[in-house]
Amino acid sequence: MMRKWIIAGIALLTVAISSCDEDTNLLGNSVTSTVDRFTIQTDTFDVSTRSYKVDSVLSRGIYTYLGKIKDPETGSYITCDYMTQFNLLEKESSKVFHPKDSIINRDANGLPQADSCVVSVMINKFQGDSLAAMKLTIYELKEAITEKRTYYSNFDPEEKKMLRTDAGAIKKNLFYTISDLTKSDSLRSKLTGSNYYQYVSILLDKEYIDKAGKRYNNYGTYLMQKYYENPSLFKNANTFIRNVCPGFYIKSTDGNGAMIEVAYTELEVFYHYKNAGKTYYTSKSFISTEEVLRTTHIQNDKENIQQLVNIDTCTYLKTPAGIYTEVTLPVEEIKTRKGSDGITHENDTIASAKVTFRRMRDVNELTDDLLAQPTSLLLVERDSLYSFFENNLVPDNIKSYLATYSSSQKTFTFNNIANLINRMWKQRNTNNPNWNKVLLIPVQVKTTTATSNTSSTVSTVSNDMNVTSTRLVGGTNNNHTPIRISVIYNKNQ
Repeated sequence: MMRKWIIAGIALLTVAISSCDEDTNLLGNSVTSTVDRFTIQTDTFDVSTRSYKVDSVLSRGIYTYLGKIKDPETGSYITCDYMTQFNLLEKESSKVFHPKDSIINRDANGLPQADSCVVSVMINKFQGDSLAAMKLTIYELKEAITEKRTYYSNFDPEEKKMLRTDAGAIKKNLFYTISDLTKSDSLRSKLTGSNYYQYVSILLDKEYIDKAGKRYNNYGTYLMQKYYENPSLFKNANTFIRNVCPGFYIKSTDGNGAMIEVAYTELEVFYHYKNAGKTYYTSKSFISTEEVLRTTHIQNDKENIQQLVNIDTCTYLKTPAGIYTEVTLPVEEIKTRKGSDGITHENDTIASAKVTFRRMRDVNELTDDLLAQPTSLLLVERDSLYSFFENNLVPDNIKSYLATYSSSQKTFTFNNIANLINRMWKQRNTNNPNWNKVLLIPVQVKTTTATSNTSSTVSTVSNDMNVTSTRLVGGTNNNHTPIRISVIYNKNQ
C-alpha cells in the first residue's frame, strides 16, 4: 500500500513541475524513490529557427477577405478578393418562397416578380481606415465551382475564366466606405441572430438575363421564377448551386486603406404577398456558410516578402500568405546527452518539454497600429503543413499543438511537446530531412461549447488571413538570449 502512495506522489510532483512557468534549471536535480529507484532530472537545450516563406495558403477558412491595404513593414500592397456560394437547407425546400398565387407583383405574363434583390457583405471586423474610399465589383460565376479539388489563396476565378462575361451577366461596380456616413446609426448595422454587423450592400435591381437568354426585371425575380418552375432545384445547397445560383466573385477593384474580414455574405430577395386579405412585405435570405465553398484570393509582393525572409537576426510570422517560422528541435541532443549520473537519456521517458517563443519590438513604430501580432499559433510537423489544413484536423498534442499569445509576457508558450519529441526520436533513422522540424503557423481557432458545461473544444483551425506581422527572437544569427527547450526526464535506474 505504501508503495502505491509513493508512486502516486511522484506522479503528482511530475505534473506540478511540468506545468510550472519557471525555468526548470531552478529545480532540484532529483526526487528518488527507494522502492522503484525512479529519478527526475532536468535539462535545457538551445533551439534553432529560421523564417520560412509560404507562397499560398489553403483558401478555406472561417472568414473571407475583401479590400486593399498597404503593408507598412514592406511598403507593398495586399489585395484580397473572394468567391462565395450560398447554402440552402434541405428542410427549407418546400417553403423557399410563399405560395405562387399569393405574390402581388407580377410581370407582363402574369408571373411573380420580386421587388428587389441585394447582396450584403457582412463585416466581422476590419483593418485600416473605415472612411477610406473603396470600390468593389461583383461578378456572377459561369458555373458551379467543384468542391472536389483543393483551393489555395493564389486561385483566381477570373484568371481561370470562371466568370460570366456575356451581355446578360451580372457585373456591377460599387463605391463604398466601411462606415457609411450617409446612413443613420440605426441603419449602419444589421441585426442577425444576436449580433449586429456593419455591412456593404450591392443592389441587383437591374434587368437580368439568364444563360438561356430569358429576361427578368432583377436577379430576385429570376430566383423566384426558377423556384416556381421547378422547386426540386431548391432541394438543397448542391442542387441550388449547380442549377440556379453558382455563386458570386466579389473583387476589390479600386481604392486603398481598408481590409474587411467578411463574416458571411447574404443574398436577399424582397417581395410582397397576400394572406387572408392582408398585404405583407418580406424577404428570403440565402447565406454563405462554412458548409459551402468560399475562397479568398490574395495578391501581395513576393519579392518584398523574400527580403524579410533573408533577415537572419530574427524570424517572422507574417500573414496572409507570407512567412512562418521553422523550428529545428534538438531531439538527438535531448535523448543522447548524459545526465548528472553520466548516463544518457535514450531509455528514459520525457515527462515534459516546454518551449517559449518571445516577440521582439517592431522595427516600424507604425506597424503596431495596423499589423497586430497573431493571437494563436499552431506548432505542426513541417511535412504536415498542407495535409493538416486540407484534412480539417485539429491539434492532437502529439503531432500538433496550439499556443495563445500572452500580451503581458509578449510570448507564445508550448507547455509540453514531449509526445512530439518522443515521436521524432523514433523517426530519426528515416531518410526524411525534416524529421526533427516543425513550423509555427498563425491560425484562427473556432471553438464549440458543450451545453452541459462551460468547457470549450477546438472545432476548426484555419490559416489566419488577417494582415498580421510579428518578429520573434531567433534566426540563424540571433543576437539575443537563445531560444531554449526545458526538459524533464523520468529516469529509470
